[in-house]
Amino acid sequence: MTFCDTLFTMARAISVRLDDEADQALRTLEATGLSQSDAIRSALITSARRLRRRRELAAEVAALEADDADRAEMLAVAELMEALRAAR
Repeated sequence: MTFCDTLFTMARAISVRLDDEADQALRTLEATGLSQSDAIRSALITSARRLRRRRELAAEVAALEADDADRAEMLAVAELMEALRAAR
């Protein structure tokens, strides 16, 4: 008797036309042992995470630049460090 269980389901299938650079990148990922589908899924997820992280960092930078108290503290620390360096 054989029991089968589906561990996960795929939401949808897509088709993609690859240029030379993308085709070479896919071949590089496949060379690690990944299937085409796994390589593409991995690349999409990694790319989306990087984009999300860049957006989060940009928002953090904007918040820090808008924080007058933080900017004043940064200037005070820079002045202190310059004074300590000049005192030698």
